[in-house]
Amino acid sequence: MFKEIDFTQTEFLWLLVIVPLLVFWYVLKNKKQTAQLKVSNTKGLQDKSVWTTVKHLLFSLRLIAIMLIIFALARPQTVNVSSKTKTTKGVDIVMAIDVSASMLAKDLKPNRLEALKNVAADFIKGRPNDRIGLVEYAGESYTKTPVTSDKSVVLQSLKDIKYNSIITGGTAIGMGLATAVNRIKDSRVKSKIIILLTDGVNNAGFIDPQTASELALEYGIKTYTIGLGTNGMALSPVALRNGVFQYGRIQVEIDEKLLKEIAEVTGGKYFRATNNRKLKEIYKEIDALEKTEVEEFKFYNYEEKFRPLILLALGLLLFEFLLRFTLFRSFI
Repeated sequence: MFKEIDFTQTEFLWLLVIVPLLVFWYVLKNKKQTAQLKVSNTKGLQDKSVWTTVKHLLFSLRLIAIMLIIFALARPQTVNVSSKTKTTKGVDIVMAIDVSASMLAKDLKPNRLEALKNVAADFIKGRPNDRIGLVEYAGESYTKTPVTSDKSVVLQSLKDIKYNSIITGGTAIGMGLATAVNRIKDSRVKSKIIILLTDGVNNAGFIDPQTASELALEYGIKTYTIGLGTNGMALSPVALRNGVFQYGRIQVEIDEKLLKEIAEVTGGKYFRATNNRKLKEIYKEIDALEKTEVEEFKFYNYEEKFRPLILLALGLLLFEFLLRFTLFRSFI
């Protein structure tokens, strides 16, 4: 009955201890007032005993009324809580993804690019309050998706990312970073970050990585860099014959010094992902480092419930009064 009701003045509930005392007093009083009479036949007294039994109803009505009044004094109320969230500090994120042929290496399963896409998709789904964009780069770079809050568009664009021979070969880390900077440099949000991922060294493009990182610093854009690839040898594409890649084991070369420098200059952090599990952990760590501040407003709607109890108690007392001085008048 009272599962969803809160009593704001619970001290009045202590008055309920008088209920058993009143019952005890009534039973004791009733015994003293009832005379015992032994007769051989109670046929003539049956109607009288029925009225005497029904008379206890009057006390029950009064007792219930007292209990209702006590509950009303304890001020019962229900609380309807509603909440509304408001994003106070959003984050604009651009993911710069290396799509050179080496990203098809199979040291991550099924390959580096597909492993990245799977982990990045989970990362995007976990950032509902942020805007996210995608940049592809190999020997040159271009914007795959501008920063947007429409996650379905970003996820579809991420799914569509694949190696293609149209983009100039090589790895232009500086151009990939510069394009990502250009995507969010004019954003008015308080936090702007770039997640730059590569599995190689800067060997193409006409923008120097150091110049691009200084540009990111100028616009207050923090850059997290990820070197993707196992330590040692990896099964990687070595030739293309009749449109099909031929694979061979080659040494993994990642310019970690450059990636660390980019991260340090912009206030970010460098990570090395040598397997699928490590890559997933890196994105989880970045997710934890760059939290969007969300303000929650709670609204409380209080509804007082003492009035029905008081009205019901008064109704019972009135009913008891009418019975006492009308129907049961001759028996009391």
